Amino acid sequence: MKPPAGTITLAGRQVSRVGLGTMRLTGPGTWGDPADVGAAAALLRDAVHEHGITHIDTADSYGPHTVEQLIRSVLHPYPDRLLIATKVGMLRTGPNEWTPHGHPAYLRASVEGSLRRLGVDCLDLCYLHRNDPRVPFLDQVGTLASLQEEGKIAHIGLSKVSTAEIDLAATLVTVAAVQNKLSEAQPNDTRTAEYCETQGIPYVPYAPLGAGALAQDGGASKALRWLLDLGENVAPIPGTSSPAHLGELVGSLS
Repeated sequence: MKPPAGTITLAGRQVSRVGLGTMRLTGPGTWGDPADVGAAAALLRDAVHEHGITHIDTADSYGPHTVEQLIRSVLHPYPDRLLIATKVGMLRTGPNEWTPHGHPAYLRASVEGSLRRLGVDCLDLCYLHRNDPRVPFLDQVGTLASLQEEGKIAHIGLSKVSTAEIDLAATLVTVAAVQNKLSEAQPNDTRTAEYCETQGIPYVPYAPLGAGALAQDGGASKALRWLLDLGENVAPIPGTSSPAHLGELVGSLS
């Protein structure tokens, strides 16, 4: 299967440049199971086995925990070509409630939980989901670095960070990817994408379709092309809960 928009080297692996974000494979408020678990499962299967998408992005906070469990139930044992990226460092207390929580003990427990739910011994790519301002940033990054040394994380990424935070983290780890919010509707982070390109860091824009606003009237392809044209290091992760919409999206890129 030919990837819909070519490939990129991410976390030491050649994967599809357009990945799949899985935040929408939950209930309302990113809480609990999706209304149609069968459709969510079909979407994951189609993405990997029909459309050539080999980069799946998730987080322990999606559900929480339910999307990681769904990914395992549908795709495990994972194809060698498949990269599953997850994120830790966000506490969920209810629908639409998100609290950065970067205490080292919490991050360590979160990684252990993701390993169990995904059914792996080592996470391919693990992002610090948010910088918790209550905890020194390097303590948070250092916890992931320790887990990497223990063989539980292969590659470390950062999410929603500034260029200064990227530089600071780079004093401790090799930053494998940066995942920030960027779309044609909200183009404020293009400077970070450009900076990552100078540093040889893949930039993974989340909400690339503006939370669906840019997907109306066939605009998804244009929105994704705008991102892809920013630089060869840009690898968007559009999300949807509809297998049919995913097929239309992939078809428009192809």
